[in-house]
Amino acid sequence: MKKLTYIALFGLLLGSCAQQARVSKQLKQQVNTTSIVKPVDYTYPADSSFTVLSWNVEHFLDLHDDPYIHNRREDNPPENTKKRISLLLKALKNANADVVVLQEFESAKFLKQLAQDSLPDMGYLYFGDAPSHNWYMNVVVMSRFPMGLMTSYGLATTPLPGFVNEQGRAESQNHINTRMWSVDVFPSENYSFLLTGVHLKAGRSERDIAMRKGQIALLTETFNRYLSHDPATNMLMAGDYNATPESEEIALLTKGTALKNHFVDTIDPEILSHPANAPTRRLDYILINENMNKEILDGGAKVVNFFSPETMRVISDHLPVVARFLKEDK
Repeated sequence: MKKLTYIALFGLLLGSCAQQARVSKQLKQQVNTTSIVKPVDYTYPADSSFTVLSWNVEHFLDLHDDPYIHNRREDNPPENTKKRISLLLKALKNANADVVVLQEFESAKFLKQLAQDSLPDMGYLYFGDAPSHNWYMNVVVMSRFPMGLMTSYGLATTPLPGFVNEQGRAESQNHINTRMWSVDVFPSENYSFLLTGVHLKAGRSERDIAMRKGQIALLTETFNRYLSHDPATNMLMAGDYNATPESEEIALLTKGTALKNHFVDTIDPEILSHPANAPTRRLDYILINENMNKEILDGGAKVVNFFSPETMRVISDHLPVVARFLKEDK
């Protein structure tokens, strides 16, 4: 009788485990189901790879005064603005990137208008930003591929580790986090990645470093939430980090214990990107997490020149970074 009871209990246990497995699989399928679909009239390019370009284009303004932005440069753009616009358009044609992330650019509206007027045959259909309400230097994205949810960090307040105010309270800031956002990008039916565009706090002081650390802490928490949902999430973080390869800030992303899936800097530390005409340091990166590192081509990301050093400097004080990837998980 005992033996029969044990067999019955064992059978119930197996049935329970199988049921739990089925429920777990169903829940996972539900979680992975998305209401974001491909636009009905969109056809994915047939290429097996795609290219990402990141570039800080230095105070890049349109020719119109934004009445809500009170800044002398924005109110009256420099005389060489038209020349810079022309050169940037030539560079973008030369780069022929599928996804373009620009820092210090006035707005996605401006970029969309440029693409429609001057790059109509290049296939740029999707544009995004998370602009500041009182400043003109934003981070914008232009893509041939459909995009999904965009997360803006502008409303978030981040800490300044190690800094306290006159009352002895921990310091924080929320006036530059508009220069960070994350968005899902879909280069093919079966491949996607989380693109994060950044223009981290400028400056070399300890306070500036603390601000960047606070910004990176916020991004780290966000990335970990994505990875908790799907440990295989591909991530690409592009922009001007205002930090050199050996810095504490870059180490937090490539070696830090807080991040569930580290980022990889595929560019040789000896390669420099600033200033554009005679580089002495590197501040610009396309970092990819270990998941996405399997898909990178050409030996890694590259700092590139489209014109002579003097002409590149007319466009910006930074050099651009490009990287090419396969459109399938490896």
